[in-house]
Amino acid sequence: MINSAPEEKLKERIKELLCLYQISKIISKSNNVNKVALEEIIFSVVKAWRFCDDSIVEIQINDYTLATALIPKNNVSQHSEIIVSNKVSGFIKVYYPQPKYNLNHFLKEEQELLDTVSFEIGNYIEKYQNLDKKATLRKTLERKDRLSILGEMTAGIAHELNTPLANILGFAELIKDETKDQIIIDDIAKIINSAIYSREIVKKLMFFSCGMPQQLQLLKIKPIVTDALTFLKQNFQKKSVQYQLDFQDDDIIAKVDSIQLTQVLFNLLINAIYVAPKNSIIYIGVNSDEENMILKIADNGPGVPHEIKQKIFDPFFTTKPVGESCGLGLSVVHGIIKNHNGDIEMIDNTPSGTIFLIKLPLQ
Repeated sequence: MINSAPEEKLKERIKELLCLYQISKIISKSNNVNKVALEEIIFSVVKAWRFCDDSIVEIQINDYTLATALIPKNNVSQHSEIIVSNKVSGFIKVYYPQPKYNLNHFLKEEQELLDTVSFEIGNYIEKYQNLDKKATLRKTLERKDRLSILGEMTAGIAHELNTPLANILGFAELIKDETKDQIIIDDIAKIINSAIYSREIVKKLMFFSCGMPQQLQLLKIKPIVTDALTFLKQNFQKKSVQYQLDFQDDDIIAKVDSIQLTQVLFNLLINAIYVAPKNSIIYIGVNSDEENMILKIADNGPGVPHEIKQKIFDPFFTTKPVGESCGLGLSVVHGIIKNHNGDIEMIDNTPSGTIFLIKLPLQ
């Protein structure tokens, strides 16, 4: 260890205290963890070292790797790990160039200062991670509250609409059977089609509001998927779209409600067919890990614009023209998957299109 005169030691302690004061100010005025704040911190640290004109400070944390200058190939360094939530998340290092300096040029007090700085940085990052988690949790709870209220409303609406829709369909069919006037028959056909479309909306409202009971059973997944594809055969042919079905294991078994899983497949595949280019292929893959059955549906359509990605599972949100969708399909899918204790994720396909990735517990 290189000896220092009392005056020099005092000077070094003042530099260290000034460094900690500056870092405290940087952290207190920062609204989040960002590159600017971390740069200010390392430039404050570099001034606190004994040979500050030759010292270089580097920090690696999260997605950031920053340094006060280019790090020489030949160097000596002292470092301290940055701990966030009891895990090593990065480090902060101070370098000296060799052969001008060696490890003896570092002071024990400088290592203690570096440990204090890394501790403060760890607390700084953990604080904002906790704030982000709280904000996310608050948004989730607010959304659940809104969906709960909306669910009660839609359940009531669906119940009230069922009876008049049944009357409309019944009397329309009766008029159609008893008239010979082609104009009236054509008009009645429009009424019937509109009533059937409205009835489908009511069904989706019932799903959305959890009005449909759930019967979870351990079932083979392949027959459910192949049956759904058989029902949608005409939809594929009409759009001149094909599908590729890929099963990792034909005997995958998961605990599901077969009717609700079929509803999920219908909604996702109908959406995929709607956006798929002519003569393209929709990929349906089913595999599993130790805990989950994983369902993947990928199309080559135009994809989902970034600005609406967070809205696609919201009830009544749709990008389709008026009359083609009520905006409940993906909300129903989301609700069913969550009721199965599963997860659904939408990601971009390459080079274009959308992938829906669903995970459902095997047990």
